[in-house]
Amino acid sequence: MSRYHILDAQHTDPARIKRERDKARELRKTRWWLDQVNRGICHHCGGRFKASELTMDHLIPLARGGTSAKGNIVCACRPCNQSKKLETPVDAVFEQLERERNAGGSESEGEGER
Repeated sequence: MSRYHILDAQHTDPARIKRERDKARELRKTRWWLDQVNRGICHHCGGRFKASELTMDHLIPLARGGTSAKGNIVCACRPCNQSKKLETPVDAVFEQLERERNAGGSESEGEGER
């Protein structure tokens, strides 16, 4: 299912995005990032990978107002990072709740007909 996100022009300003990407490049050079990558674990799927197979992922995408701060950056395998696109952790929780609600709704409707 395709999802559309309304992006605020303030967040998608090319100058802001460039500044945040520059910050991310600098963060890649830090001991903190090397420690993250050397753990070899994708934040999203929990899979184990070589450091060279992990990418830097912004939990809240830059285009949705995220920043290049340690609290917003995690290691992700390429497939997880690419499939996430503009999604946030909250989007994933809401999607799971919606699936559970839809699954539970069909069961409870069947029970009422007995």
